[in-house]
Amino acid sequence: MSRIAKESIAIPQGVEVSIDGQKVSVKSKKGQMELNVHPTVKVTCADNSLKVEQAVESKEANMQSGTTRALLNNMVHGLDKGFEIKMKLVGVGYRAQSKGKTLGLTLGFSHPVDYALPEGVTAETPTQNDIVLKGYDKALLGQVAANIRKYRAPEPYKGKGIRFADEVVHIKEAKKK
Repeated sequence: MSRIAKESIAIPQGVEVSIDGQKVSVKSKKGQMELNVHPTVKVTCADNSLKVEQAVESKEANMQSGTTRALLNNMVHGLDKGFEIKMKLVGVGYRAQSKGKTLGLTLGFSHPVDYALPEGVTAETPTQNDIVLKGYDKALLGQVAANIRKYRAPEPYKGKGIRFADEVVHIKEAKKK
């Protein structure tokens, strides 16, 4: 069995988990998420913990059990504490400002870029060059961050662009004469 799937998931107070066949629902005051579990995997709930097991002995069931456990853990953690991604704008005149459900970006284009945030994701701009994305769905949050970064990815010569706060951009040496 997968090493990851062997660990049980502790369910914190304020988070409700319900299992209906192959469908697992997790609910809290932040929101609700559902996961359809693969048929080769069995999920059980007892003593405020979730346990993921293989329904059949196969290589695919082993892989799916680890993946299912990781997805369920992300759902429980996200609905309890939430996730956060920090991004940084590097470049002269690059600015970001949060306007409710829209993130306004000035990235050196001839026009400002307005990115509409999906439901469940919020953006904060503590400074003009910093963006903090928060949400309870880890996959959606990562996709939103990737979409924002795609507008102006860091270039390798000056390092200008939108990058994750912990990202390291290796600067290339300029062409010599």
